[in-house]
Amino acid sequence: MVARQGPARTAVAFAVDDDRLTCSVAVLSHQFQDGRERGKAFVAWSVVSGIGLGFGPAIGGLIVALSNWQWVFLIHVPLAILALAFIGAGVTQSRDHNAQKLDWAGMLTLSAAVFGFSYLITQGADLGASARIGVITAAVAAFIAFLVAERVNPYPMFDFSVFRIRQFSGAIMGAIGMNFSYWPFIIYLPIYYSGVLGYDSTTTGLLLLVYTLPFMVMPPIAERIRARYQARIAIPLGLLTLGIGFIAMWIGSGLEGATWLTMLPGTLIAGIGIGLTNSPTTNTTTGAVSPDRAGMASGIDISARLITLAINIAVLGLLLTQGIVSYLRTTLGAALEPNELQALAERIATGNLHNLAQGTPKLATLDPSGAIVHAALVNGFSWVMLYCGIGVLALSVIGFVIFGPKRVAPQERGFAPAE
Repeated sequence: MVARQGPARTAVAFAVDDDRLTCSVAVLSHQFQDGRERGKAFVAWSVVSGIGLGFGPAIGGLIVALSNWQWVFLIHVPLAILALAFIGAGVTQSRDHNAQKLDWAGMLTLSAAVFGFSYLITQGADLGASARIGVITAAVAAFIAFLVAERVNPYPMFDFSVFRIRQFSGAIMGAIGMNFSYWPFIIYLPIYYSGVLGYDSTTTGLLLLVYTLPFMVMPPIAERIRARYQARIAIPLGLLTLGIGFIAMWIGSGLEGATWLTMLPGTLIAGIGIGLTNSPTTNTTTGAVSPDRAGMASGIDISARLITLAINIAVLGLLLTQGIVSYLRTTLGAALEPNELQALAERIATGNLHNLAQGTPKLATLDPSGAIVHAALVNGFSWVMLYCGIGVLALSVIGFVIFGPKRVAPQERGFAPAE
């Protein structure tokens, strides 16, 4: 249930936001072609992003409290006018003179493939065997069609030749790793704080700051690490830190009498990890190509993030639900029918543990204190945190291998990465 409603809408919001990021990343890369200056620009960009991520929800709540909810949207009008003024005054135009038209075939086939795989993850349990096979076949066919379309199109959306650049390919692992774990989990973390730990919305919002604020303060440190040790160390190190954070959260959430204090080390470490990864990843993907291809490079970067995000929002929802089902099945045995068990697990996964017996009358007899339901939700989150931790640790190793040995780079030549 949680993967089908709230997180799906949140994924759309992330998609809209990342659509703007594609352009902003390309503009920054073109505007600051010197490696050192580009690094400073991406540090500032990451810090501002961190400020918005950490304080945006609180500011939005304050606007609603002082005025009404429409101003949450209307406040963007003066901000957009201010941004246009700055753009007109200081941003130079950039374009790829080889680009002729949009790659509609690539966009449609890739979108169909991602939709098919996401639909299979979120709705597969409700589909019959023939329907599942049909969805799998259609999704795989769409992905194959995408690969063919990109090979035959003279101006493809994804120019796969850039993946021969080890710096670019290694940095893409950073983009995938962040959206494999940190960003999809931020959608589910409030459910853990409210449903498992029982905190109210205000306390939950404050605790989320612990998860997000390191994203604001770490980019300058991240760029220093990248400048001194190269991206081959900076990006895998960020992912390694992120993975350690999730393992620490997994351990903290499993302790007897877990509280926000037992989660604190893990959330802080994960926030530090994302702060160490984001700026070097974006700087390296766009700096690995010539300035006129920065838009294409940033498009691949953001697409890798969005595809990973969309799929992993669904995967985390599935893991959360199945972790709950596993615990209930082990604890309650055959007391509930499979369809009752699945429906109950989906309701538990929303984090609202009150009045669950209304939909499952047997539950009042089987679990009068609610201890089983609570433990089931804890088990579901244990699956989610462990998946995120192990997955991003594996991506850290893969990225390090892809980057290869240390490069002895010549003097910075404009578009070359600031290594």
